[in-house]
Amino acid sequence: MAQLVNAPPPPSSTIWFHTKPFSGNPRTRMAFNPINTTPSSSNNKTNNRKLPILLFDIMDTIVRDPFYQDVPAFFGMSLKELIECKHPAAWMEFENGVIDEEELEAKFFKDGRPFDLQGLKNCMRRGYTYIEGVEELLQALKQNNYEMHAFTNYPNWYKIIEDKLNISKYLSWTFCSCTYGKRKPDPDFYLAVVEHLQVDPASCIFIDDRIKNVEAAVGVGITGLQFKNSDLLRQDLVRLGVNISIDGQ
Repeated sequence: MAQLVNAPPPPSSTIWFHTKPFSGNPRTRMAFNPINTTPSSSNNKTNNRKLPILLFDIMDTIVRDPFYQDVPAFFGMSLKELIECKHPAAWMEFENGVIDEEELEAKFFKDGRPFDLQGLKNCMRRGYTYIEGVEELLQALKQNNYEMHAFTNYPNWYKIIEDKLNISKYLSWTFCSCTYGKRKPDPDFYLAVVEHLQVDPASCIFIDDRIKNVEAAVGVGITGLQFKNSDLLRQDLVRLGVNISIDGQ
């Protein structure tokens, strides 16, 4: 787990490292993992590979999550009512690839009531939009040749997101819970990511809006950034030495 600076952080704090605060900004809440900027000589597959590798959560980090507003409205409920009557584990099972769409439809509600599954999918598709400023940041990172991957808890409906927003022009949908059968913050999921990438954990930066997922990344040696908005993320990446200038500006 992260070792936190004793002084309380300002509201904009987003960077998490392992052992000490970043020297350039002592007010930032951190638990330090220094970023490797050169490939490890012990792993030939990292030769000529630009580091750090950037790992992005998707929902409420890159893409607006329609669950909290659009989906309750679709069912004619408040969010509280929806949470109370939906099956407590069905969506997580769907995210893990344990159940398919038909099984989700059968057990989405605890009482087994029927609903319009295609209508729900259409509702969510309408709600998927880029979070303000994030696509421009991804464009800048792509132009600077950073390797980027999705690292997300989501079912195979991520394909709906891709079909609408074409996120793969910026990053690869490499690490989805539905294909790995693991969910953040399970440490094994993070370890599977770095094993797949064949890099040291400290060669990666992980960005997620949920602090428990960021803490889990820090726990395995990955530098974590808690997403709050695109401007703060841009500032944090620059602090970590990530080049996001466009055309040399």
